[in-house]
Amino acid sequence: MAFFNDKGRFRKLIQSIRGDRPASTLGHSDAPSEGTTVKRMLRKKPLVAAVSGIALLAIVGLTGTQYVKAHTVDFVEVYQNGNLIGEVKSKDQVVDLISQKKQDLKASKADMTMVLDTGKITFGAKSAYKAEPDTAITLQKLEGLFSSHAEGVEMVVNGKRVGVVKDKATANALLERVQSKYKPQTKTGKVAAAEVTALSYSDDGSVKSKTALKSVKIVENVALKAADVQPADIADPEQLYLQIIKGTVKPTKYTVQDGDCVGCIAQKFDISPQVIYERNKWIKDDVIKVGDMLDLTVLKPQVTVQTVENVTETESIDPQTVVQKNSNMKAGQQKVIREGQSGKKQLVYRLVKQNGYLMSEELISEVVLEPSVPAIVMKGTKVVLNEGSGRFAWPVTGHRLTSYFGQRWGALHRGVDMVGNHNIKAADNGTVTFTGTRPGLGNCIIINHNNGYETYYGHLSKITVKKGQTVEQGQSIGVMGNTGHSFGTHLHFEVHKNGVLQNPLKYL
Repeated sequence: MAFFNDKGRFRKLIQSIRGDRPASTLGHSDAPSEGTTVKRMLRKKPLVAAVSGIALLAIVGLTGTQYVKAHTVDFVEVYQNGNLIGEVKSKDQVVDLISQKKQDLKASKADMTMVLDTGKITFGAKSAYKAEPDTAITLQKLEGLFSSHAEGVEMVVNGKRVGVVKDKATANALLERVQSKYKPQTKTGKVAAAEVTALSYSDDGSVKSKTALKSVKIVENVALKAADVQPADIADPEQLYLQIIKGTVKPTKYTVQDGDCVGCIAQKFDISPQVIYERNKWIKDDVIKVGDMLDLTVLKPQVTVQTVENVTETESIDPQTVVQKNSNMKAGQQKVIREGQSGKKQLVYRLVKQNGYLMSEELISEVVLEPSVPAIVMKGTKVVLNEGSGRFAWPVTGHRLTSYFGQRWGALHRGVDMVGNHNIKAADNGTVTFTGTRPGLGNCIIINHNNGYETYYGHLSKITVKKGQTVEQGQSIGVMGNTGHSFGTHLHFEVHKNGVLQNPLKYL
């Protein structure tokens, strides 16, 4: 910094006060009157000179002070972390520099939050005569001492960092998106907010069920922490979202052990039974056997989103049937006195899901909206010995089927073959209409049940009833054999309805 002094004018002023002049100007005279006058004047001159000098000095001093003050310059010393950097004309120049650097930094890294590291900037107010602070040099030097870093928000799940985003707003939006993935959706595909009902519809447009989302939360402990990071650490929100919901794949195979069940295995591996069914589509009716190999491979997302939903469903109530017995009506006959009518009931289930998989289901409410109307059916109980009831019993105790009704070896197999206890029984009440031998059947019995049905019993080794005899259901009529076109001891059994061959298994 440059400072200036102006001493010339002060020297001239002092000289004028002291009366300094060249010696040749002082002349000599011999006249007495003049000498007396001169002496008198010389005696007075020191006093006058002194007074005049003092006055003039005061005037000069005042004038000099005002001059210096008028040319004194205020300036500011700039310090960083206690070290003097230089001088500037105004503190605002430093403030403006910092503000501009922050704007430039933000523009250069728009996709992340950048922080300008200026250090601790302090100022000292100074002033000096005709001072000229080196503002440009000071600002340039100060700018060279600045640095910057990225500031992000760490997403920490159960103490483990899963990623870094640029700010807290981005982190919260990402977590909200993860939770929304598993919220129930409305008919329009929009995600339902908490306490908002989503409806599902039947083919006819009526409401089949409605789902009310009661709560949604992330099970794990999720913390958002501000951190100084490198720009390369800031993750793309879309990629981080996919990373969180997909996680890693953990291949798992399991061999079914004695005492295992689908639910037991799911509980053992802390997964939903739904996962087991999806990965092992061959499982039917929950049947698994010891030694079966199950694929339990599942995605392991980095967070678990748990939803609690109340699902309200409307179901029909099947009407009960009230039977009125009539002893005057033959057994096997019935008459509908009143048709039943279905009712309606409303069921409310509470479903707990984790990442979309059902973990538990609880019925919390059941309300009858419309009661059903029972059907009334009158059934006969009168038994006619030679008339069948229409309900057939197995003709062999401890039966085991060896051949079925239908095409066999290029020809129609007209009945079913079975083995078991050799005692052959009548399948229903009726009258024996044939005993004897028939082509292919060997020894055979035919019973007419007097209700449109006939039954055939073939390959018998012995017949113990006679034609025209009335038999009851379960009565012994013969002995199993191997007669006729037969390949081993067994019973061939046929059912005819109004003369038309039937599949016996429809009636047994």
